[in-house]
Formats: sequence, C-alpha cells, structure tokens
Amino acid sequence: MARQEVIRKVRRGGGTLPRSAAKRARGRQPEEAALLEESPTELTEAERASGATAPAVDIRNLPVCIREVVLAAQDTDPGPPEPTDYHQLRGRLEAARATLPPLYRDAVLVPYLRTLDRIGPQGFADALVRDPQRDAEAGLLMDAAHAILQNGEGYQRIATDAFEEVVSDLYDGFLSAEDRRGVHPPDQGTLAPLVKWGNPDFGPYTWPVDATFSVLGMECGVVSLPPSQGRAGLLAWAALGHEVGGHDILHADTGLAEELSTVVYDRLQKQGLSALANYWARRIDETASDVLGILNMGPAAGIGIIGYFRGLDAAFGGPGRLRNVGGSSDPHPADIVRGYLAGSAVKRLRFSQAEAWSQAIFDEVDKDLDPAELRLGSQRVTPEQARMSADLVADAIMTHRAKALEGQSLAWIQNWRNQDEQRVRQLRRRLATGVGNLTEKLETGTYAAHVVAAGVVAGLAEQADVRKIFDRMVRMLKQMHDRNPAWGPLFVRHRGDVVPHFIYPFPARRA
Repeated sequence: MARQEVIRKVRRGGGTLPRSAAKRARGRQPEEAALLEESPTELTEAERASGATAPAVDIRNLPVCIREVVLAAQDTDPGPPEPTDYHQLRGRLEAARATLPPLYRDAVLVPYLRTLDRIGPQGFADALVRDPQRDAEAGLLMDAAHAILQNGEGYQRIATDAFEEVVSDLYDGFLSAEDRRGVHPPDQGTLAPLVKWGNPDFGPYTWPVDATFSVLGMECGVVSLPPSQGRAGLLAWAALGHEVGGHDILHADTGLAEELSTVVYDRLQKQGLSALANYWARRIDETASDVLGILNMGPAAGIGIIGYFRGLDAAFGGPGRLRNVGGSSDPHPADIVRGYLAGSAVKRLRFSQAEAWSQAIFDEVDKDLDPAELRLGSQRVTPEQARMSADLVADAIMTHRAKALEGQSLAWIQNWRNQDEQRVRQLRRRLATGVGNLTEKLETGTYAAHVVAAGVVAGLAEQADVRKIFDRMVRMLKQMHDRNPAWGPLFVRHRGDVVPHFIYPFPARRA
C-alpha cells in the first residue's frame, strides 16, 4: 500500500450508534437497533420519575478555566532531557521493552530499534545536527524515543496513562471494528498513537502515522502535550479531540483529506463564496480535525478549544481573545472562524441539546468578533460571510459520503448522541462532588471521551473547582487505562474490537 512520504509536525489547537449503545444493539433486529439509536434517552429512569429536566448549558466558569490554561501555558517545564547518546538510548529502549504490550513492542519498539541499527551512531548524530529546531526528522526521532521511554520509565505515570487512555479511545472511536462496520480498515494503520510530554513551546501536536511509518517504520503516530498539562490545563485535554480524533485519523485513510478538500471547495463555490473556497480547502487538515474532534467528544471539544485559544493568546501577551485575522501562510483558519465552525458542527450533532450548545458557542465567538479586523488570508470578509462559510464547511465535512470511507460519512462512523450526554451527566456529578472512581455498573459503556467531556462540562459550571475536577478526571482515566485490553498481554488493537455478538438480548439477571 502506498504511503505518503512526508515529514510533518501538526501543531495548534482531536458508527451509527454511540459507544455506550453500540454493543447493546448487537444481535437485535434492524428496526429495534434504529429505535435505540434515535430514542432521546436524555434522562435516566430515576431522573424522569423525579421530574428532572435536562440541565441548561452552564459555562459561567469559563473565565476561570481560561486562567488555568494561561498558568499551564506559562509553565516552561521541558520534561525529560533528550536521549541524545546513541548507546545509552539503545540500552534504555531495551529495558523498556517489557513495559510495552506485545502489540506496541512489535509495531513500535522493534521498528524503532531497527532504524537505529540502520543509521548507526554517526547517522543518529547527523540527524540531530541537521534539525536543531526539532521540527523535522530529529524531532520525530526524539519524540518517538520519548514516547517509548516515558511509558517505560514512569514519567508522570498517572497522567501518562490517563493521556494514553484518551488517545486510545479517540482513535478507537473512528478506527475500531466496532465503529467502522461496512468501512474497510484504514490504509495507514489502526494502532492508537503513543503519547509523550515535552516541547512546551509547541503546545499540543501530533506526528501522524504516515510520517512515523515513512521515516521510522512505526505503525502508529505520536501525540505530545506540554508537561505542565499533566498537572493542569483542563481545556487543553479537550483539544486532544483535534489532535487525535482529527489529524491522526485524517491521515489513516489514504486520500480522505484530499477528497474532503475538494468537497469543501466545490460547496463554497456553488454557494457564491468562491473567494473563500481556496482559503478553507487549503486548510482542510486543521479544519477537518476540528470537526472530527467534535464528532468524537461532543460539544465539550467545541467550547473547549475556544477557551483554550483565548488562554494561549493571553499567555503569550495577547488580549485573551480569538484572533480575527488568518494569515495567508498560516495552515490554520483564523480563530474566529474556527469558533463558528465549532458551533456549526455541534449544531449538527445528534443529541437533544445540540442547538443550545451551538448557540452558547456562537455567543462566545461573537464576543470576540471585530468586523473591522476580520480578514481570511488576503480577503476582507463580512461577519455574515465568515459564519456562512464555516457552516457550509462543517456540513460538507460531516455529511459527505467519502470514497475513501467506502461511501460513508464521518458523521455516520462517529457522532454524539443523547446516550453520550446522559453518560457525561453521570460522570460530571462524580467529578464535581469528589466521587472520582467508576462503579462497576457505570464503567460499562463509559469511554475516555465521556470522562474528558464530563471534566470540561463540570469545570465550566459556575463556582466549579477546576483543579480538583482535573485531578479527579486524570485519576478516573488512569483507572480505565489499567483495564484497557489493548494494554494487556493479548494482541488487541482497540477495546471496541473485543465485542461479542449476541443472538438474543438477554436482560441482566437480578441477584
């Protein structure tokens, strides 16, 4: 299978049934499964009996969450030093072998060691000299080593395992056998990326699998967060939907990004926005990644990146608002239209409060809008053009039946529904009140995306203690990671691959 030969570091901020319902629908008649999919089970039976109603969208604590982003962004802890000694690195990697599950030993460690053997000490040293900024081949070489060593040597062990659990789940949401029914396996790899901490000046970023494979022969990507975000920075974890649910997944299916770029261009041309067609189409990687992150993590990913961008702007000397100018050479759309894109994507999600959440996002974005400053590339645009173009782009990316996906749409493979929101509400109460562990009953059908979404929503609520919620979220994710079969002794690529198919939906027996 042809693979894209590219060295690229992507920066800045990732099924027909929700994860929680997909397994229960196995073995049912199609009509019954469809009813389960669409039924608005927004409240539990106990909640309905008590007369409870769906909670209103509460983001009154957003300024506090943004201040936490600022503090985390200003923490310049670089993480572990680079393993620049060839022979020491070789020995440390061998010592870390036993800490990796067999799947990652074969797909990551062995190819990396083979690459080191091929280039030798002199080639290793030459690669480091040729890339002093660590944003090309030496950056990839060091980051891949860090991903193996930090896991093996226990750097920020609890946060690292929590981070890996989120990344594994986001990847699982699009690429596991459970969610890709009727869609061929990805061309570039189905193994969830490894994670590492470092490079605080880069923020969150990923090396997609096409880069890691073409250079190192590794069968998964690498995702990085600044080390401070293992200790704080709740909204930064919402950006993981963009990095993993976006970039890594977008590069796993050959031709998908190019196909979406063409669709976006054609849609804008047909709607009379030809001046913006090239602008959005040339930024499809970042644009589609935003949408994919929201499909996998729900509205928390949308409001999360708005707060995260404001925090980054403030941390680096700006006024703490979304940027209204998108430079011609910047591969990212302007912050302001990314906000409108987020609201438009959330509006199209299949859960009952989609309109309320999208309006809350639009209201926040409008606070930062400056019509006199608004410019996309070389084009001066009106607020109406900005909003309309973002809405058309969101619709095109979510609903296009892609050839690269055997005629299915991204929104068909993954979406956010009432069952997901119900699970988030249950988790949110535990994170807010201090009951941080998962009960056995609640753990069934709970995924890492639910936990992060619950953490973000809980942190945004009025008078929330963001730091305590963050700590509880991380420990809950660590608990889930310890039970993830992909990190056990068997060769399991995704938790969603290990699903029984029942002939009849037997109810649980009462004790």
